[in-house]
Amino acid sequence: MFEATKLGRSVTKQDFKAQQEALRTQLLAVQRELTQTNMPVVILLAGLEGAGKGGVTNRLNQWLDTRGVQTFAFWDETDEERARPRYWRFWRSLPERGQLAILFGGWYQMPIEHRFRGLCTDAELDAELNRIVDFERMLTQDGALIVKFWFHMSEADQKARLKALSRDDRSRWKMLPDKSKFSEHYQEFEHVAERVILHTDRGISPWYLIEATDRRYRDLTVGKTLLQAIKARLSHPEPEDPPSASKGLDLPDVETAQVTLIDQLDLTQRLGRDEYKKALHSLQDELNELAWQAYKAKRSTVMVFEGVDAAGKGGAIGRITGAIDARLYRALPIAAPTDEEIAHHYLWRFWRHIPRAGYLTIYDRSWYGRVLVERVEDGLASNAEWRRAYSEISRFEEQLVESGIILFKFWLQISQEEQLRRFEEREQVAYKRYKITAEDWRNREKWPAYKAAANEMIARTSTETAPWSLIEAEDKRFARIKVLRILCDGLKDALQRGISVNHLSCSDKGTEPPQAQK
Repeated sequence: MFEATKLGRSVTKQDFKAQQEALRTQLLAVQRELTQTNMPVVILLAGLEGAGKGGVTNRLNQWLDTRGVQTFAFWDETDEERARPRYWRFWRSLPERGQLAILFGGWYQMPIEHRFRGLCTDAELDAELNRIVDFERMLTQDGALIVKFWFHMSEADQKARLKALSRDDRSRWKMLPDKSKFSEHYQEFEHVAERVILHTDRGISPWYLIEATDRRYRDLTVGKTLLQAIKARLSHPEPEDPPSASKGLDLPDVETAQVTLIDQLDLTQRLGRDEYKKALHSLQDELNELAWQAYKAKRSTVMVFEGVDAAGKGGAIGRITGAIDARLYRALPIAAPTDEEIAHHYLWRFWRHIPRAGYLTIYDRSWYGRVLVERVEDGLASNAEWRRAYSEISRFEEQLVESGIILFKFWLQISQEEQLRRFEEREQVAYKRYKITAEDWRNREKWPAYKAAANEMIARTSTETAPWSLIEAEDKRFARIKVLRILCDGLKDALQRGISVNHLSCSDKGTEPPQAQK
């Protein structure tokens, strides 16, 4: 694979100067054009140690307008990053639409290092690479352009380069934290790199292999390739979403054939006031204790509350927050996205609020808005966007649970008649009027559409790792106690079972390169 990066290609100093000015002018022009689009550009730099990734990064920042470029290095994890799921650090680094980000190593750095050091198997590496492919496809389908460069050279050239860098106290390579010294096992590292590149070289986000021996050739090739990649996407944007072959199951037009999961809920269940008060005090005390246990065990908790309007999400959340120390949780009401949030992938605003180890985040509405309101209301999401969101959301939740987060998802359901009664009550009671809006009345007119959307959402995203809990909320007291019981039982079970080791953290396998690779 890497033979084409060992040909001895070079550019003279004179030729470099002659081409650099024109290239820089074109890059600035295409960057200005990019700011008028909805396309973010992710430039990912990876490759051999000492191949000049830092030099390329600085060159691109010289050629481009740095006001529209952000650069991120992923040498090591901060305490803040270690306290959250692994991809949290990458989501925070994604550029806004119309902007560029240069990622030094990006999401490839850790998998490559772990496999090279023998901290995971080939099968575990392949599983992570499958996740990367899905991640890049998701970003690309949302409009992002991902340009991936791999810098390579011969073993002899690398040794000469590193020898020169080791003598220069001002070299960026010498000042890097915790240099990996992969050069000591060139062939083993090349073998791992080839596996990674072959697995993740896809049409939507291909790898560009760059010969890195001659700096001037390397930098011009990167600049020209980046320029053409952006121009090609700007001149030939992704085609319109193709019409869906199916809008789901085409059910017989018979009432008994159209029963949904929600229809099977028994909304007649009630709880007496005395029984409610007794259970409430007991469960809140237990929840408070469990929250502190989770804090000491460094286990984060995420709670998602969805349901029809006026189903009692706020009341249920209030009984949870009333039981837990306010220093441990954050409750987030999710409304229409801000301009900053619109400028990113729809999951970005939820990733950024994932709690650090030991804390809780409660989402009042959530990422499921993509397959509920954005599906039902015209103009908020295309057919293709909300349809692919089911798998995107499931993969997102899988990463949360895999990292040790305890995840709860609640759907609260009431009847149309009870919703109407609560709407009218809110209009009549002064301190409840803020809860009722014209949008609530408008959504009520689309009850069948929202019901169908909710049913499909539950069916397609209630997985073994992230199941939905359906709450009969016709009686508020019954609903609140059921939610609290599920939380207490779930937390106790999760804390007793502990957390399985992340599939890229097999640290008991040693630190030497895998012998089978030699």
